[in-house]
Amino acid sequence: MTGKPALPKDPVLCQCSGTTQSYIAALVKQGLDVDAISQRSGALTGCGGCEWDIAELVKALSTAKNSA
Repeated sequence: MTGKPALPKDPVLCQCSGTTQSYIAALVKQGLDVDAISQRSGALTGCGGCEWDIAELVKALSTAKNSA
């Protein structure tokens, strides 16, 4: 044991709405953009602290999806 806390298997990216990384990934697979993800999940509608993380995740997943 290293004494470091384990990373969560499905991190919550938006603390205000409780939206997880896997839920956002599923919405990206459905073809939703950041605005649609916000409307569907409630992410990005609270404090805004998750905006950059979610935008980067959506960008990365969209790029991977388009290059597959």
